[in-house]
Amino acid sequence: MSPRQRFFDCLHRSPPALFEAALWMAAEHDKHVDPEALLQDFKELQQRVSSGLPLLPVSELAQPLLRRMTDLGFAQDDFAPLRPQAAMVNKVLQTRRGQPLALALIALELARGLEIPLVGVNFPGHFLLKVPGADHLLDPCGGRRLYPNDCRELLHRQYGHQMQLNADHLLAATPLQMLQRLSRNLRQLHLTHDDFIAALIDAERVLEMGDASAADYLARASLYQRLDCPNAERFDLEHALLLSDDPIQRLRLTERLGHLPPNSVVH
Repeated sequence: MSPRQRFFDCLHRSPPALFEAALWMAAEHDKHVDPEALLQDFKELQQRVSSGLPLLPVSELAQPLLRRMTDLGFAQDDFAPLRPQAAMVNKVLQTRRGQPLALALIALELARGLEIPLVGVNFPGHFLLKVPGADHLLDPCGGRRLYPNDCRELLHRQYGHQMQLNADHLLAATPLQMLQRLSRNLRQLHLTHDDFIAALIDAERVLEMGDASAADYLARASLYQRLDCPNAERFDLEHALLLSDDPIQRLRLTERLGHLPPNSVVH
């Protein structure tokens, strides 16, 4: 099977093999990535983390686990501009630097192996973690506890004071939501570094996972525009137009479609 097929195989298991799926995502971009070997190596990291945890009930070990990761060198990647490797879990395992979501995926896999309750939270702009039933969230970059006021401050720092904190921001994320967000992150990072083919691989994966937005189709349309593929660009613009509820965006999409050459069929 191809890395993409292996990715979906992981996603469709019960329960989904979240971390392995993220490794197969990296394998799509680097043929030298061996997810099965990395999963074996991961057991050594799990043992190192486990040996440094305090003797507490598993329900109280999520924050110590994140702090133990920090002790082992895991931290948020502050390189600017951020490179795609910050969202590839194989590279984050190697460099110990990554985006919050990539660090969270490693923490979630460690927690799963150690039977520590922990779930992901699809917080806007900065992925978070939480222990089910707890009154706070956890920052995967160091383990800081975040209460509602802290979450509000984090949201305002990312998006400005006009964006209000709501209950949807604090919901547990499904494996599909996490992997789709990771794919979007990679798409953007590859685009920032002008690697349009790599960005297209990620854009296609986002759409294949389903429940895609108008923005997802627009993102792929823009890549096709850069790659001079007008027929494919038209296809995605038409889908974005069907999904968009914004009248101004719909007008702009209609204008953009009008400037494309008519569909050509090759016989």
